[in-house]
Amino acid sequence: MATIKHISSKNANYGAAELYLTFQHDEFTNKPLLDEKGRMLPRDDFRMETILCGDEDFAIACMRANLRYGKNNQRGDVKSHHYIISFDPRDGTENGLTMDKAQQLGADFCREHFPGHQALVCTHPDGHNHSGNIHVHIVINSLRIKDIPFLPYMDRPCDTQAGMKHRCTASALRYLRSEVMEMCHRENLYQIDLLNGSKNRITEREYHARRRGQQELDELNQRIIADGLTPRRTKFETDKDILRGNIRAALLAAKSFEEFQELLEEHGISVRESRGRFSYLTADRTKPITARKLGDDFSKEAVLEQINRNAEQALHEKSPVPSTSKASPIKSAQSHNSPSGLDRIVDMNYAHSKGGGYAHWATLHNLKTMSATLIAYQEAGFESPEAMDAALVEAHNAVADARKKVKSFESVIKEKKELRRQIQIYRKTAPLYEEYKQIKRKSKHEDFYHAHESDFILRESAIRYFKSHDIKKLPAAKALTAEIEELISQENEAYNEYHSAQDHEKELRTIKQNIDQILSREQPEQTQPSKKKHRHDPEL
Repeated sequence: MATIKHISSKNANYGAAELYLTFQHDEFTNKPLLDEKGRMLPRDDFRMETILCGDEDFAIACMRANLRYGKNNQRGDVKSHHYIISFDPRDGTENGLTMDKAQQLGADFCREHFPGHQALVCTHPDGHNHSGNIHVHIVINSLRIKDIPFLPYMDRPCDTQAGMKHRCTASALRYLRSEVMEMCHRENLYQIDLLNGSKNRITEREYHARRRGQQELDELNQRIIADGLTPRRTKFETDKDILRGNIRAALLAAKSFEEFQELLEEHGISVRESRGRFSYLTADRTKPITARKLGDDFSKEAVLEQINRNAEQALHEKSPVPSTSKASPIKSAQSHNSPSGLDRIVDMNYAHSKGGGYAHWATLHNLKTMSATLIAYQEAGFESPEAMDAALVEAHNAVADARKKVKSFESVIKEKKELRRQIQIYRKTAPLYEEYKQIKRKSKHEDFYHAHESDFILRESAIRYFKSHDIKKLPAAKALTAEIEELISQENEAYNEYHSAQDHEKELRTIKQNIDQILSREQPEQTQPSKKKHRHDPEL
């Protein structure tokens, strides 16, 4: 799953960003790591390039631009914006994502969404948690040095002008999240929905507080173990983690809102409502923590929905209704969408050619794999190899249908984005056209048209686009952007369904291949060479 994070910086030393990206730093203090001679340690592997910096490095180019326009000379000015795009660790092993490819994706993303800004793009192979997630850093000078087109996330005319500064608003960050999702869909990478929140919302501050607390707890436990004692606690939890756990425990048991409040009050937590939103006040705080800072699972809507679900479940338990439905073997097999991690049986002829040690390992591996295959075969409910073949055909068709669904969303989103682009052109050239209509003299009329001919050509092209698509009333920009974001979320769900269908087909195919080897079923393609040999046998 790719994510995008934004950090604004007021540090006037633009070279500090380059030092951080190219040299090793402590993950908690952000101080550079030094060798025994006091020299900074370079990072083991990274890719880096600059954009719109010419032959100069990033820091000098940014300072020259600031002097030219007289900007970023105050202490409180935001000097740069730092965006981080982190990819799913599985993309490297399963989807062929390399550092070079990630660097290219990051550079293209920067040129498309931050045009006119001097930028530094750097790719690292891993993050602080050492999970193997390739990630791209995009550092841009807050000052814009070129005039640019009006982008969808912009809301002021000055946002397109040289000498003005980049603003990362809530709508801009939401737009960038949708573009990251689109990029991952296009490149066939893993992706989650970045537009509709998360069940647990972990801020950057809480993430680092959790890591620092865990490190301190581990050091304390090591001293306790060295003294021959057993640590009472091995996992560090922040105050928000403890609060989330207490709320979840109360939600599992509560069958009414009053009962939910009583269960929380036992832990010293009170529930407050303001403007239709919940917040939670613990005994050691004077300011409540809003549900938005904890995650979507703790909002008013989610809490009341879970309470209603608990109440309905309690009613059903009092008057159970017997179920007589029975799922078919094929359907039950298809509902098992998670990949089992089942290995394929190794060909023993190949194993013996690799040596005795490899053959011994292959024998043990095949015995374990055969056992696991038979268990998976039975759990899937197959009654015969023919039933498994039918399920495999159906799984293959499900993959094709899921792929078509993803493609249909891609085409609709592309059309909506093109409509948004044409509307932006039309509305941007509207003041120019009004000024053109106010000119009375024919000579000035023609001179004005020729002076702005490119804008008029774009406007006429937009009008032709509207006529060709029978669009008589232009939709509002915010409504159209919201519609595109909703389509991207639906595309993301379809994309995840496509991946699940692929995993399910791969699992069934592995089971089938292993069963074929176990039963020594003759494959049709193996009979073709023998027929060809007899046809050309000179003795016949």
